[in-house]
Amino acid sequence: MPFPRQKFAEAYILSVLQLLRKDVRFFIACALAALALRLLFVLHFPAVVDDSRLYADIAMNWLQYGVYGITNSGHVMPTLSRLPGYPAFLAAIFAIFGWSNYRAVLLIQVALDLATCFIVADIARRIFSDRGAKAACMLAALCPFLANYSAAALTETLEIFFTALALDFAVCGVIHLGDENHSASPGAWIACGCSIGCCLLLRPDGGILLAAILAYLAIIFLKQIRQERKLSRSVFVIIRAAVILSISSFVLLIPWTVRNLHTFHRFQPLAPRYANDSDEPVMSGFNRWTKTWIADYVSVEEIYWNVPGDAIDVNRLPNRAFDSPAQRAETAQLFDEYNRDHDMTPELDARFAALAAARIHAAPLRYYLWLPIVRIVDMWLRPRTELFPSDPRWWEFNDQRLWLSVSIAFGLINLAYVVAAAAGLVRARGLPTLGLLVSFLLLRSLFLGTLENPEPRYTLECYPVVILFAAALFIGKSHRTHRKPA
Repeated sequence: MPFPRQKFAEAYILSVLQLLRKDVRFFIACALAALALRLLFVLHFPAVVDDSRLYADIAMNWLQYGVYGITNSGHVMPTLSRLPGYPAFLAAIFAIFGWSNYRAVLLIQVALDLATCFIVADIARRIFSDRGAKAACMLAALCPFLANYSAAALTETLEIFFTALALDFAVCGVIHLGDENHSASPGAWIACGCSIGCCLLLRPDGGILLAAILAYLAIIFLKQIRQERKLSRSVFVIIRAAVILSISSFVLLIPWTVRNLHTFHRFQPLAPRYANDSDEPVMSGFNRWTKTWIADYVSVEEIYWNVPGDAIDVNRLPNRAFDSPAQRAETAQLFDEYNRDHDMTPELDARFAALAAARIHAAPLRYYLWLPIVRIVDMWLRPRTELFPSDPRWWEFNDQRLWLSVSIAFGLINLAYVVAAAAGLVRARGLPTLGLLVSFLLLRSLFLGTLENPEPRYTLECYPVVILFAAALFIGKSHRTHRKPA
């Protein structure tokens, strides 16, 4: 629906309120159910982990000393290892509600996650129908994985919120690209870009969303050129949208980039690949060797996170980590040398690099194709219980009965969401802007396959899309919104 002669922000808010007014009781019930589920996690399973404390340390140093840095041996050292989005969020809350008030942090994250439910519903309304919006809101409200991470002092809840917001603005912008009156389009793309910028200030992989939207706009551009065989006004509108989106996405990174240039004399618009500071060595050899065999989250907990600083056990490696008995003996020797002082020296790292090179040369398809696929599948289908005291080796069925039941239940719920999304996508194929959502899903999954640490939480940013596709199962043919694709 077009928004002639209205500012985009005002029109967007009015459209969301219009959706809620159509069935106030249903959406109030959804909000209450979502709130109850999230408060359950906040009260009984709050998660303040090592990363949470690191973010909080940066936030408090920022507030107390005006230095964006970490505390090291009693001194505050400037850092670029973490982007400033989440520390700024924590600093604002600590300044208002008191130092290290994680309860306030989690409650505000709950509020943001509730907002995410309604944003996802608004996307479903634009793509499907009002009935699809209700289904999407219900699925988001009752999603235990979103609720679980709203009770964790980590970036996920904010990242998911801004991802959903960016997708909503992008869908709105794409729908209105074909309008006679393009007045809504610039506002939509500016809002979309700023939302992506917020994603980038939280996590570097927020840029995948920008790449997905630009890829979709490029497809629309090529189709338009093929149909019209000339640079028409509609083609220039698409180009303008891409330019506005790109500028709006990166403008929020300018202060951070300038600060890094001034403080570290280094062009660093995002956080480093391995979240290391400029004076910290990167274990490139060990990381490359890890990617020659790692396929699941269990190995992240038992091996990857322990280096450097903690002991690692060669017996915890899966059989795929060795191509021969001689290679197993060599790996065991490397582990023994590391375990002497729990330090990854440059010499030891170089030996891991040589071992990795030999394994990649022996089986390149395993390294470049099969293992990335398995990592992607593991991240999508593993029970999302990493914030609980559950045994990550849940399939061995030797955990406490309660946590084993939780692992199985979460695994089945996750599988149900993924299967429902796949079925809903098939049912809704051909509807407008679905290609945009599929593009994001595919690009993010491909990126995750390149990581050494396949953590299930990295797919949570895709859950707004998963919920949207699953909601398509609840719309009948008579309830679909019929729009021509832009």
